[in-house]
Amino acid sequence: MTHEEDVSRQFYTCSCFTTDNIFLEDYKLHVRFECEQQFRLDYQTVLRRLGCVTDTQLEDVFNKISQEVDRRRRLGATSAERAAAIKDTYLPLHPHVYHLQESYLTPKFKQIVEFCRGSDIREGGLGDLLKEEAAARVFRFPVFEKRFCEQLVEELEHFERSPAPKGRPNTMNHYGILLNELGFDEGFITPLRQRYLNPLTSLLYPDCGGGHLDSHKAFVVKYDMNEDLDLSYHYDNAEVTLNVSLGKDFTEGNLYFGDMRQVPLSEMECSEVEHRVTEGLLHRGQHMHGALPISSGQRWNLIIWMRASQERNKLCPMCNRRPTLEEGDGFADGFTKHSDAPLNTLCVLT
Repeated sequence: MTHEEDVSRQFYTCSCFTTDNIFLEDYKLHVRFECEQQFRLDYQTVLRRLGCVTDTQLEDVFNKISQEVDRRRRLGATSAERAAAIKDTYLPLHPHVYHLQESYLTPKFKQIVEFCRGSDIREGGLGDLLKEEAAARVFRFPVFEKRFCEQLVEELEHFERSPAPKGRPNTMNHYGILLNELGFDEGFITPLRQRYLNPLTSLLYPDCGGGHLDSHKAFVVKYDMNEDLDLSYHYDNAEVTLNVSLGKDFTEGNLYFGDMRQVPLSEMECSEVEHRVTEGLLHRGQHMHGALPISSGQRWNLIIWMRASQERNKLCPMCNRRPTLEEGDGFADGFTKHSDAPLNTLCVLT
């Protein structure tokens, strides 16, 4: 699918976005909220076990949920307002980093992509080029040249210091940047997905929509000793995720992976994966994972949640129900009104 075909399609969000997967930071718990009665029945016992024992604490939980639901309902409009303000007022430090060039990519990554573009290829033939980590179907490879990573981080820091408005990437990451608002989608992320990542995901994740990725959400998160140190155990709103470590200097902070979210937590064992600057980790979005705390320095990560409307149109990956569609801006949450082909109900678990 070409860039023109992507942008000409209408993408939607699922109504569960305002009710499901609300993260309670104080209790490290994802919850669903439709009404107070439902919430008390589903979560009051577990919240008490986690330390929410007084009426005041529970009222604080309800207030934070209300604020988050309201934020999500206004997200499209506020995001569009921020993007317009950024375009009008922000002067980039490194304008060239907004447009993907082959020189930004490592020779090894381009070699892997070229192999995947070839005819009559099998996943097994990638063995000499692509390293699978201890966690099943998690792959590591160098993505960007070091100099490009440095310039991209400089650009992001320059934007952070500017008075331009900023939105947070999601409910779990408090420090970071939404790249579509900063203007990276059209010239950088979309061609990266279409030209370079699609050949790879088509070969590695055909059962998870890897051959039909037609939208994405891209953002950068920052871990710092005075800000977010780690990331709780979770899964992504994506069919396939690429996570690239951009820098800077940091120690520890490895990622850890469990199993697919369909597997009971009691049956999961986690594998730790080192995250190295310039390298990307490619994995299935529904693969449970988290980030351990950094112990010094600062780390920036580029995250691309890649979506396949063909997969999610029949089953929303966040609520496990047939999606109830609502209009969205841009790529929204990657749903469309028509599925182009039969659905693979679930990714394979190994």
